[in-house]
Amino acid sequence: MLLSNIVSNDKEKKEFRMFGFKFGYWMLCTIEMWERLAYFCVRSVVAVYILQADDPGGLHFTAVQKGSIYAWWFVFQSVLPMFTGGFADRYGYKKILAFSVTMNILGYVLMAYMRSYTGFFTAIMVLATGTAFFKPALQGSLAQNLTKDNSSVGWGFFYWIVNVGSMIAFPIAGLLRTGIGWKWVFLFSAMATSMNYLMLLTFKDFPSGASKTETPWQVFKRTLKNIVEPRLIAWLLIMSCFWLMMYQLWDLHPNFLTDWTDSGSIAGLIPQGMSHMTNRGLQVLQENLLNLNAILIVMFMIPVSWAVRRMRTLEAMVIGMTVATVGVLVAGLTANGWIFLLGVVFFSAGEMLTGPKKNEYLGLIAPPGKKGLYLGYVNIPIGIGGFTGSKLAGYLYGHFGEKAVLAQKYLLQHTALGEGKVWNGDPNQLEQLIGVSRTESMIKLQEVLGIDAVQATKLLWDTYSPHLYVWLPFAAIGIVAIIALIIFAKMAKRWDDMNA
Repeated sequence: MLLSNIVSNDKEKKEFRMFGFKFGYWMLCTIEMWERLAYFCVRSVVAVYILQADDPGGLHFTAVQKGSIYAWWFVFQSVLPMFTGGFADRYGYKKILAFSVTMNILGYVLMAYMRSYTGFFTAIMVLATGTAFFKPALQGSLAQNLTKDNSSVGWGFFYWIVNVGSMIAFPIAGLLRTGIGWKWVFLFSAMATSMNYLMLLTFKDFPSGASKTETPWQVFKRTLKNIVEPRLIAWLLIMSCFWLMMYQLWDLHPNFLTDWTDSGSIAGLIPQGMSHMTNRGLQVLQENLLNLNAILIVMFMIPVSWAVRRMRTLEAMVIGMTVATVGVLVAGLTANGWIFLLGVVFFSAGEMLTGPKKNEYLGLIAPPGKKGLYLGYVNIPIGIGGFTGSKLAGYLYGHFGEKAVLAQKYLLQHTALGEGKVWNGDPNQLEQLIGVSRTESMIKLQEVLGIDAVQATKLLWDTYSPHLYVWLPFAAIGIVAIIALIIFAKMAKRWDDMNA
């Protein structure tokens, strides 16, 4: 029965349910949808805004600077929940959610106006801190509404609704940045986030079962005490390697797609507003190529969650990690838009098995009164993997992948501009040696060689093989994570408290 009223406990209070889940559960999912819509509206395009040398409205930071921004972004929004989760259990989920909404709005507004490295970095740290309080409070509330019998489908619904927000965000971001300017991407996200002030008024807070007399210092000590569990640490480290690889699809591919991928044959098949004219012809906006990930999850997340509801969470994650790694390889080792989309199909299938199952796993093994704490831990692998992956991506892309840098490198190594010049391998030295900046290098390369942008792009691809140097290291890390999780899953069968 789709909608039903039930009598709750002995209070004879009628309670609304849909698909077996309480009204509060659906309101929490809606709050997450608004937060993710705002977040992915920015996240889907901000890599281009930060790094892309040929974007006239961008910041034009280096790949290393972008890597540092993303690395600390991961630390703040993913490692901090290890501590903020305990505070959410202690002080109430709704209070923490209201605080996080305010911080996120402030972060987005600052990002709209800060253009220096220090200013923009500060704005992102404000946003990341808000997200760090949001995640465990929201997920802790959600866990209180789920049981072992319905947790797989419940987390699947949640993951599905999250991606509804993401799916809507990607095309909006493209229309805003190409239509009225970069500033409005950030201001739109601030406005979307503010909707959650209204959503918080629709339900009462959910009791966590945690002590309400602990001081902040006691909460902090309990957080550290609970994580010092060797088996839990091993699982977190394995997942860190996996998320190190996974997040580069979203964080590095926006630049890789913009630099190298030819999506002209796709552009003619989709609505006009989803593409834009470049010096290589009409191309699909990178965020709309990546949006296939969210579309597939919206279409198939619920059926997949239902199909694997009885599968051990660890086994589902092993399968998911394997399929996702294949996807990263297929999507990364090509400059063809259609093959990239095929890689996204594999990647998305793996994500549907791995993403919600990591939440479900920690939710199931969490002791009573520690749901928020444990679901704060779930963000640690993202923080560790994201930090390391962003630093690695900054180095790899800055040295071997960015088209503007490779154009400078080609001018140095193969034209008269570089005659008699000695290069130490540092990309920052290239402008000094040849007198051509990153923002001008592709135009200069075309002038010197007498070729167009399409030919220049192919020349650099064939000469320097950026796809191999950038994506093979990440795939290798993903394979290591798969092997480690297979070993962990077999050992977990001996541990009743970790076998889920």
